[in-house]
Amino acid sequence: MDMRRIVAVLAEDAERQIRDRVWKVAPSDRALALEAEAGLRDVVGPPDVQEALPQIKRLEHLRETLAVLAIALARTHGRLAWFISGALNALEPVLRWRALPSEHGGTFGTVLPSPEEYAEAEDAVRQLQEALAQITAESVGVDSDQQADGA
Repeated sequence: MDMRRIVAVLAEDAERQIRDRVWKVAPSDRALALEAEAGLRDVVGPPDVQEALPQIKRLEHLRETLAVLAIALARTHGRLAWFISGALNALEPVLRWRALPSEHGGTFGTVLPSPEEYAEAEDAVRQLQEALAQITAESVGVDSDQQADGA
């Protein structure tokens, strides 16, 4: 399964859990999800911008997305942590990529990704941005519904 599909499945599952009120997004989780979404948006831009960058910069940006997600994961628990962990797992191939050719010696198991693989990973990050934004938007809608039910 490719990175985009894994992220799509994660987003669908999160949406369902919030809609079914299995996942009640706390205000602290909402704030962290918004922060992570903004961090991802700062690192990976639109496709035309990313594709114009040299491969070493594209890889740098993708590694920064892993850092944004890892920091968010370290600051939360429960369903948001599980979602972020799944996102990190989806982007795991990036950890094996390198942008420089091997001159001499081993590469520690790293590989040169294709332009298509860069595009796939960047698309997956954009999907994560949207999923995190959707999680916070839907959780606000669920909170409003709950307040209306209690009134």
